[in-house]
Amino acid sequence: MKIMDFLSTKAINADIKATDKEGVIRELVDSLAKAENIKNKEELVKALLTRESLGSTGIGQGIGIPHAKTQSVKSLVAAFGLSRKGVGFDSLDGEPVYIFFLLIAPEESAGPHLKALARISRMLKDKYFRELLKKSKDEKEILRIIQEEDSKKY
Repeated sequence: MKIMDFLSTKAINADIKATDKEGVIRELVDSLAKAENIKNKEELVKALLTRESLGSTGIGQGIGIPHAKTQSVKSLVAAFGLSRKGVGFDSLDGEPVYIFFLLIAPEESAGPHLKALARISRMLKDKYFRELLKKSKDEKEILRIIQEEDSKKY
């Protein structure tokens, strides 16, 4: 599975403005809802915040992968966001988060959901890849960086 199989290319945000966890989630949901014509944004936000209450999806090294399952989507879909200042996200290492992948899956899709999380996590283990994303200038550059990395075998 490749990230480009589920990343909504119109839901890439090179400059997240939010300064807290809920704000980031809302901003990412907004961009995903616009890009994918998702109607019930509040249901997505609620599902994501409920998931966060179980344990932070801030996995450390400046990475957050908020994710949830919901009836609001028919297939696995993701948004990407970059915070220039970093956001407190209750990360495992206590550090701010800069790189966000928001992942939404249909309720009945356990396999693809887990494969997507694993793919994103494996790619983001590469420090060089993370630094390229953090230094990117705009959405087009982010998309190019992700596409190049996604073409490699993991």
